[in-house]
Amino acid sequence: MDERLVTAFAFIEASGYIAPILFILFHILRQFLFIPVSLVCMAGGILFGSLLGTVYSLIGLTLLSIGFYFVIKWLPGLSNKLFKMKEKWFGQSAVLTTGQISILKLIPFFHYQLLNLCLVERKREFPSFTKASLLSNLPLAFFYTVFGQYITRFSPTMMIILLFSLVLLFYVLREKVRVVQWNEFFETSKG
Repeated sequence: MDERLVTAFAFIEASGYIAPILFILFHILRQFLFIPVSLVCMAGGILFGSLLGTVYSLIGLTLLSIGFYFVIKWLPGLSNKLFKMKEKWFGQSAVLTTGQISILKLIPFFHYQLLNLCLVERKREFPSFTKASLLSNLPLAFFYTVFGQYITRFSPTMMIILLFSLVLLFYVLREKVRVVQWNEFFETSKG
């Protein structure tokens, strides 16, 4: 782990009663320090135990998502950049379900804010977005907090099996309806 990260977690651990508040704030600030969500959740399990670590990580991730909701509404340029990235990764007409977003948040190399954008696209109203954000962050906070210590001990075979299982679950949780544009339909039927 990075020395700065170890120092930050040592400071949080030594801060006593305000440690949970500092940890939650660290969840919000970690994106500017380019620290993966999974590392912060794992540290929450080490610092506070499985139950409290999960709760504090869930609060921090949900507050981060709520902040993203308001920032994305105020900065349309950022929104456009993220929509272009979404189009490259998922295609032009892909609309992910909350379950699919939850699964993708478990995979460390997916862009967390891009997945929040997909959630904003799916749930445009603030109360429904907040609820969906809480639900999509729950598996992430739980999995990495509770099982985070054991993930580092997995063999490469076990990691491949785990990733394959997540991809399969992602496929199963997809939306079963596909909307085809008029022009797309007739272009494919000509060939």
